[in-house]
Amino acid sequence: MKNAFVTMTFASLLAISSALSPANAALPFFNNDKDDIPTLAPMLEEVKPAVVSISVAGTQVSRQRVPEMFRFFFGPNMPDEQVQERPFRGLGSGVIIDAEKGYVVTNNHVVDKADEILVKLVDGRELEAKKIGSDEQSDIALLQVKGDNLTAVKLADSDKLRVGDFVVAIGNPFGLTQTVTSGIVSALGRSDLNIMGGGGYEDFIQTDAAINRGNSGGALVNLRGELIGINTAIFGPNGGNVGIGFAIPVNMMKSLTSQLIEFGEIRRGLLGILGQDLDSDLAKAMGLEVNQGAFVREVNKDSAAQRGGIEPGDIIVSINGKKIRSFTELRAKIGTLGAGTEVDLGLIRNGDVKNITVTLDDFIQENVAASQIHPFLEGSTLSDGETKDGISGIMVSEIQPRSPAARLGLQDGDVIVGVNRQRVSSVSELRSYLDDNEGVIALNVKRGTSSLYLVIR
Repeated sequence: MKNAFVTMTFASLLAISSALSPANAALPFFNNDKDDIPTLAPMLEEVKPAVVSISVAGTQVSRQRVPEMFRFFFGPNMPDEQVQERPFRGLGSGVIIDAEKGYVVTNNHVVDKADEILVKLVDGRELEAKKIGSDEQSDIALLQVKGDNLTAVKLADSDKLRVGDFVVAIGNPFGLTQTVTSGIVSALGRSDLNIMGGGGYEDFIQTDAAINRGNSGGALVNLRGELIGINTAIFGPNGGNVGIGFAIPVNMMKSLTSQLIEFGEIRRGLLGILGQDLDSDLAKAMGLEVNQGAFVREVNKDSAAQRGGIEPGDIIVSINGKKIRSFTELRAKIGTLGAGTEVDLGLIRNGDVKNITVTLDDFIQENVAASQIHPFLEGSTLSDGETKDGISGIMVSEIQPRSPAARLGLQDGDVIVGVNRQRVSSVSELRSYLDDNEGVIALNVKRGTSSLYLVIR
């Protein structure tokens, strides 16, 4: 005998919610028209003009070193590398967050390396867009367009979200403009997904509202039509919707875009601690009554954490009054706040609850082409970064296919933390060490939760 399931429609749930909670009567889906049918249409009519379609065009450049054996056949005039240029086009979504200034937010991966960016409005107008700035590690990009009668979406407070809240996703999946899907918030604070690479900052809203290719950069709104997140990624074996999608919380987006507007770049905040997730085994060993939080293993000298009074062994359990579930979540929230930001941290020390205020340092980054440091690293870009557990190192990104760096085994998101058993924490340290070493070089690389060595001979 087949299992029997009771099916309840979304509209039925809303109707029941209306009957049980008079306070919800102000919500836009309670639009009692002549048929007295609950509907989201009035809210969507206000929000959809703020959601745009984005089309991009550009050229992907790949470089491949020419093998020495080719010089035997083609002579010494053979170039050192072969350069290939491949044109590309792409589609995505975006959200207007400031109608007066024409600011449009989307995902970095939608507009990355694009030479031309075109924003199409719901009324059919097409506007050329200028990229103000972007952040690869959080997958946020800010564009600006010039046009009259733009409509911006209202911004909510994503820290007030709860699992079970109803949400609506709006975007352009597969080029199907202004597509709307509905669902609920199915989880909060999702991290360790490795969507942004090993050094990315992940603190996602998870939803079962259908998100597909082309939804990237689109709006996730609550039933009041307020933006709560930017749709970013899906979890599916074949790239299609399976009921698990992820969005960047709007509070994180607001912090990042304000930095891009003010500075044209992200000036990431730095707390200056090393740590790990607090789990039940560690909590039991330390006699703690909490099983979630960020365990502080080490406090860096002269760091914001040390000045603020954080000590090794502390358990950070909240930031600005919002509960922290893990070290990864703490890192994501701190790393997307701007340098100089004051944050209130709740922590547990020797069983006592304490609250302290810390002013974040500036995470200064040095970005260089790796070919300037060592020929075997050519084809990658290096920058100061850190692993997900807060260890400073050299972030590896933009790996060119079939380049020396790719053949060495480096991958996008790797973090180099050591050379020949010596710790390196910055690009300048790596450069200095490799300049003084002409023998075999063993790079200690952190990749996600794994540690490995790559050997240069």
